[in-house]
Amino acid sequence: MITFEGIDFSGKSLQAKLLSEKLCSVGCSVLQLRDPGATPISERIRSILLDKAHLEMSPWTELLLYEAARAQMVEQTIKPALKKGEWVICDRLYDSSTAYQGYGRQLDLGLVEQANIIGACGVVPDLTFLIDLDVRVALQRRQKSKRNVDRLESEGIQFQERVRQGYLETAKEELDRIHVIAGDRSVDRIHEEIWQIVNKRFQRELHS
Repeated sequence: MITFEGIDFSGKSLQAKLLSEKLCSVGCSVLQLRDPGATPISERIRSILLDKAHLEMSPWTELLLYEAARAQMVEQTIKPALKKGEWVICDRLYDSSTAYQGYGRQLDLGLVEQANIIGACGVVPDLTFLIDLDVRVALQRRQKSKRNVDRLESEGIQFQERVRQGYLETAKEELDRIHVIAGDRSVDRIHEEIWQIVNKRFQRELHS
C-alpha cells in the first residue's frame, strides 16, 4: 500500500495517478483510491466535508467525519484488495488528518493520533510520498486553476503553512515510511524519482 500526501495543489493526485498507471504497465493489479472517498458512504461524507456551505463545522466534527469515511473505505475496499494481493495507491490517508486537523486546526495531537488509529482500522501504508511545495507556489497554482475550491482549500495561507509544517514534522518522525519529494519540479522528474524509490523498495515484488 502506497499513499500520497501534501498540501492542496501540490500535485500529489497526479503523481498517484501516474504511479498507478506505471504499476499497471508492468503487470501489477492496482486499486487507486482517494481519501475520503472510494465507497458510496465515504463519498457522501466527503461531499459534506468539502461543501463551503458548512463553514460552521466544528474541527472535532471534521476530524471524526474524516475518520468515519476512512474506516468505511478501509473495511470495504482496502483490506479486501490487500488480501487479494493487489497494490493499493491512495491519494491521502491518516497523515492528512494529522496535518490538517492536528496542525492546521490545532487539535490535540494525541487525540488526533487515537482517532487515526480507529479510522485506519489497523492499516498502515508500506510507503508514503509527501509531495512538498511552498504554500505560496500552491496558492499561485490554485489561482490559475479553473475548478472551484472546496471548504478546506479556501482556508487562508496561515492554515496552509501549519498544514505543511505538520506534514514535515510527521515525515521527520517516520523516516522509513515517508519520503519527502520536492514538488517544485516538472511532473516527469517527480514521477521518475518516485518510480525509482518504488522500484528499489519493492524490487522483489515487482520482478518476481
